[in-house]
Amino acid sequence: MRRKLRPPLPQRHGLDPARLRLPVEGSWATLRDHLVERLPRVAPERIDVMLAEGRIYDLNGPVAPDAAFAPGTSVWFHRDLPEEVPVPFDLRVVYRDDAILVVDKPHFLATIPRGKHVVQTALVRLRTELGLPHLTPAHRLDRVTAGLVLFVVDPALRGKYQTMFKDRLVHKEYEAIAPYRAELETPVVVRSRIVKEKGVITAQEVPGPVNAETRVELVQRVEGVERGERVELGERVDVCGGWGRYRLLPFTGRTHQLRLHMASLGVPIRNDDFYPVLREKPLDDFTDPLQLLAKVLAFTDPVTGASRRFVSSLSLSV
Repeated sequence: MRRKLRPPLPQRHGLDPARLRLPVEGSWATLRDHLVERLPRVAPERIDVMLAEGRIYDLNGPVAPDAAFAPGTSVWFHRDLPEEVPVPFDLRVVYRDDAILVVDKPHFLATIPRGKHVVQTALVRLRTELGLPHLTPAHRLDRVTAGLVLFVVDPALRGKYQTMFKDRLVHKEYEAIAPYRAELETPVVVRSRIVKEKGVITAQEVPGPVNAETRVELVQRVEGVERGERVELGERVDVCGGWGRYRLLPFTGRTHQLRLHMASLGVPIRNDDFYPVLREKPLDDFTDPLQLLAKVLAFTDPVTGASRRFVSSLSLSV
């Protein structure tokens, strides 16, 4: 097994530096020439500044602005961070030991850095606030979904816990608030094929072999709205006499599976800006959170063999 190189730069804001492997062949005279071609989204002037400030490293330290291109080597640097609006909600630690960390993630906070969300993510916050630079997520939760997320503290155990989720050995229960429909018979199991195309913000249900399955149970009818209030359900409008509190049990883990399946039943989750109709919402708008909560995680610990069950302390509103 090839030995993993240790980055010559420390973490910044809880993030490791990016590593760029240089090709073994090339006609570039300098490293700068290669970076300008390799990183088209970064302005050449910005690359010049990074080199002049000694922010691009190889294994020997900062690379000189006129350094020659060195085939087959690597360089490291920290990417420029996007401007982010602080998410004004706290992460709550549910459980922590030397192996794992379980937290309650609030609505609007992404699990891991991606796109416009970097520092304002659960992973970066936890690494910084708890002093755990090697913390990694065992799974992910949508930015707009609240609830339980399991992180791995010990890097040597990361594979065991991530594999547990990959192999569907974790019992998950979600709670959702959605319109009550008397004609909807529950419990019901929804089965469909869901696909998510790269670059498209929403997923879709399409014909073909089933790859997504969810059990939906009505737990309680909640009189959260006055009878006769009109609730938008896609292209039609239903007259709703209240809301329902639902328990959702996903047997698979496709992108936006629970949201799509609830919408397909005619009971889209309250405040869903994606399904059944896509509505644009500013990233700094923290009102009207999606009423979906990852309520329970239960599994047999792959390291100790102990039975684990965690329940979120968060709650949804009607």
